[in-house]
Amino acid sequence: MFDMMKMMGKMKEAQDRMKQAQENLQRMQTTAESGDGKIKATVNGKKQLVALEIDSTLTDSNQIAQLVLEAVQSAQHTADNLARTELKKSTEGL
Repeated sequence: MFDMMKMMGKMKEAQDRMKQAQENLQRMQTTAESGDGKIKATVNGKKQLVALEIDSTLTDSNQIAQLVLEAVQSAQHTADNLARTELKKSTEGL
């Protein structure tokens, strides 16, 4: 027979785990560099840019823009992988 209380308990557990995973993603950070290392971008697990370092020797705005994009996209890609791993961990066993 179908146990409604057991199912409700599992649903609550799943919600709690997902909430915890979302909080963990907010705290996680990953940093990536442009190919030449002159730009560093740090994003959190939700792919939000939280820090950006630009080497003071850079003066060409087009080059800076390209390197910033490169570093941010690389950091966001890594954050995607971290998020996938974190969410997978949080739902194991459900």
